[in-house]
Amino acid sequence: MSVPQVVPTAHVDPAFDRDRFLLRQKVLSLHAKYQVWDEQGRPIVFVERPSHHLKQLGALFAGLAAGLVGFLLFLVPAMQFDVPILIVPALMAGGAALIFVVFRLAPFRHITFYRDESKGERLLEVQQEQRATLFTQYFTIVDGQGRKLGRLSKNPLTDIFRKKWVCTDASGRVLCLAMEDSLLRALFRRLIAALFPMNFVLVRPDGGGALGTFNRKFTLLDRYVLDMTSDREKFLDRRIALAIGVLLDTGERR
Repeated sequence: MSVPQVVPTAHVDPAFDRDRFLLRQKVLSLHAKYQVWDEQGRPIVFVERPSHHLKQLGALFAGLAAGLVGFLLFLVPAMQFDVPILIVPALMAGGAALIFVVFRLAPFRHITFYRDESKGERLLEVQQEQRATLFTQYFTIVDGQGRKLGRLSKNPLTDIFRKKWVCTDASGRVLCLAMEDSLLRALFRRLIAALFPMNFVLVRPDGGGALGTFNRKFTLLDRYVLDMTSDREKFLDRRIALAIGVLLDTGERR
């Protein structure tokens, strides 16, 4: 497998110029919000993923209305001409209209990384590419100027045994895989203890070893550590690494 080479950057923003990131998700918030600190406990990045509850509710009501219209288009003739068999296409049309409208109107939930809670300077964004999908999910990582850094994808069908995300660079070459820490622990979480912390390891695609870990700590609040000290060569852009970490939490609803 072709592995992209390490390309040093001319300038690394101080917020990302490190190997360890400490994250805490804010509680009692309508949106998914994270505060990111350095190892000295100083805030360096603020992250937000809006929930868009009102837009989601509006999409649901619009879908129900469309479903009702689709259902009635077949139900009225069925009752008028006494053709009970039309009930079947009525249900199918109503269900199809509901699903189509809800999926079409559902808001995108992008993840934005800001310098601080004032949200005056955008540093990074993870853009949700599809509103909803039953198959592979895609997310694009862009910097503060909108330049593409990479792409994340996951096939839900592979989650049965062990969750896995694939990260590619801007040209489409695989940079790393983010997987649950081990197959045995993954099966344990599925079969015995769903509340057992779900930790991830970031590994090279060629089997060259681990690049880092993203672990949840045993605390009452959601606290995480993204540790990239294994990646001494800075193979993985720390902006991409932090984007992976946040998406691993909010995308997996840990």
